[in-house]
Amino acid sequence: MSSEKRIRKAVITDAGFASRYLPITKTIPKAMLPLGNRPIMQFVVEECVEAGIEEIIIVATPEGKPIYEDYFNNSVNRIRKQLSSQGKEDRYEPVQHVLDYPKIVVIEQDPSFPYGNGSPVASAQKFLEGEEAFLVLYSDDVVFGNPGDAKVMVDLYNQDPTVSGIIMAQEVEPKVVDKYGIISFRAGSDELLDNIIEKPDPAEAPSHLASYGRYLLKPNIFKFLDPANTGKDGELWTVDAITQIAKSERVLVERTKAQWMTTGDPENYFHAHLKFVIDNEKYGAKVKEWVEELSR
Repeated sequence: MSSEKRIRKAVITDAGFASRYLPITKTIPKAMLPLGNRPIMQFVVEECVEAGIEEIIIVATPEGKPIYEDYFNNSVNRIRKQLSSQGKEDRYEPVQHVLDYPKIVVIEQDPSFPYGNGSPVASAQKFLEGEEAFLVLYSDDVVFGNPGDAKVMVDLYNQDPTVSGIIMAQEVEPKVVDKYGIISFRAGSDELLDNIIEKPDPAEAPSHLASYGRYLLKPNIFKFLDPANTGKDGELWTVDAITQIAKSERVLVERTKAQWMTTGDPENYFHAHLKFVIDNEKYGAKVKEWVEELSR
């Protein structure tokens, strides 16, 4: 396999209940909520495209699977023809952009697996057999800026394919370390993972680097990402498997060159949406004016 194509596949997960978003998520997958006029999932897919990924496996709920298949594959020709007849072909260009993505396969999470963020990844195992390594991206997490985390991890791995994994991290304020999984480094290193401490007391946090849903892994992760190996609260956790690998092998911690924001709950989603609109939409400059107007 050529060095440019050591990493060919990525797994993106959106297979949870998203209960904090009910009732909307009983009908619409959480990662189909918009940032501007594009869904969160599209941003995560585009991060993979930037990294040169050839095949993306989206792991969804049974209800979400047909919605993702429609979004990434339906050419809506009736709309295209109508726009063409009106001389508005440019409005179809964003749809064609989505249709031009690399191969996207949508699967359901194995219903026999326990709850937990590791179960969607484990459900994709058969699609990753024979791969040297692959990416895992949680659709809860969006990364604004260039290069995206996916490209950073692929480039790092191409430089040193002897590592057994790469995880991305971002500095957070000391007062909020108890909300995240915090990186603990091996003694004498500032780049090799020792452990990820879940929601530590701020006074005892080993660092201020939070781990989030951007990983480069090798198939040996599935020795530990086993549905029988549940952890806290009886759930299957990806980070538990990663820290098992880190006990005997090299797992790199890389600080993001972009900005990570979570959309895991409505408040943080609104924060991320607001940032995107202000930074990228034509009407972004009006937001402050609107807020002041509504505050009167």
